[in-house]
Amino acid sequence: MGVRLETEALVARGVGALSRAAGRGGGTTLPGKLLWKLDPGAIDALARRLPQGVALVSATNGKTTTTAMAARILGSRARLAWNQSGANLLSGLASELVTARHAELGLFEVDEGALPEATARLRPRVMALSNLFRDQLDRYGELELVAERWRAAVSVLPVETTLVVNADDPIVGSLADDRVHALRFGLDDPRQARPALQHAADSKYCIRCGTPYEYEAAYVGHLGDYSCPACGHARSRLDVAARDIELRGLHASRFRIESPTGAVDVELSLPGLYNVYNATAAASLSLALGATLDDVRGGLEAFSAAFGRFERIPTGGRTVVVLLVKNPAGANEVLRTLETGVPPVLVLALNDAIADGQDVSWIWDVDFEPLLPHVANVIVSGERAAELGLRLLYGGLSEERLEVEPSLERALDHGLALVEAGTDLVVLPTYTAMLALREILAARGLVRPYWEGERP
Repeated sequence: MGVRLETEALVARGVGALSRAAGRGGGTTLPGKLLWKLDPGAIDALARRLPQGVALVSATNGKTTTTAMAARILGSRARLAWNQSGANLLSGLASELVTARHAELGLFEVDEGALPEATARLRPRVMALSNLFRDQLDRYGELELVAERWRAAVSVLPVETTLVVNADDPIVGSLADDRVHALRFGLDDPRQARPALQHAADSKYCIRCGTPYEYEAAYVGHLGDYSCPACGHARSRLDVAARDIELRGLHASRFRIESPTGAVDVELSLPGLYNVYNATAAASLSLALGATLDDVRGGLEAFSAAFGRFERIPTGGRTVVVLLVKNPAGANEVLRTLETGVPPVLVLALNDAIADGQDVSWIWDVDFEPLLPHVANVIVSGERAAELGLRLLYGGLSEERLEVEPSLERALDHGLALVEAGTDLVVLPTYTAMLALREILAARGLVRPYWEGERP
């Protein structure tokens, strides 16, 4: 590193340390923001010093979990610079690059909107794109606007970059059409398909001619085995596939990953079909970086949960189970997972901060109806608790089974009081509500603040 860059990095690291010491945060973005002000080209130079290059992950749903799974798989093969805290804008990536001084491989989840600039600056060796769903319309706009940004990002990738795409998503899968180096993954187990495409599915129409797709299997939202009856556009052949999938309620899942180099059975301690997608994406990314199938199995089976995405937190003889929800597709999959063992008490927390999306109309596209008849008590909380309560009443929940409690701490305590000892209280928060919930639990000594998480 040049003297100037070394000095800038030293200053940025010092600012991060002061931020943590003062209790003003984890120093996950401030060093990067400062470095950006001092020298906008520093992030490019820091990325170039990594001997094994950079891998990027982006998706509407699951990018944090996918990246964390990949970190578990790859952590035994290389020292990682990994934005474990989830700070996925350029400032967060810069902060990680400046603090992970001895890293060999950069592994970064990237915000959907930040992907073009991150791609141009970091020139990734491998880039994995998993899905595109409607999310935070007030910030991102309609889905096609994000798709255009992703097309722009892919267009500037070096020819030697391997593009890993979810072939089950029509838009995402098409991004690899003209790539020399591409790896396509997906699910292939019609037993796990929904009986029909959900009404809130996003990419229902052929990207070439506009005709509605027909689905042999629809797995999560619009993800599945699709084909156009008019022009023939269809899902590509899968290079990496998850087959023989067995879902075990809120506890685990089992599946077989098949790849060009062989196959391996995986026992994953996370629930839901969406986490099978995350695991398959992580496996594909890792294989593209040179990992073996034994590495994949070992990493996935050692993986527990990404921050706030599926956490089981014991407290007072009970367990708080936290499942993040943030858009219709993700929420519907969480609710689908709960249908196999409906909890007696459910806490839902809806905020409308910028990180959540200030337009909360998406809750009307969530299929609460199949679950509501089987829940004894529902507590709604957060800044938009009243709107969420109204949605549930329209969905058929009776007033005597609904409680509106804007205070998340009181909602949590009331929920814990309602569940019996030895059982679970399931909490479904949006992003900032999840952060607030973890702050409450951290203040009680039940979890650590997110910036105290261990590096891989």
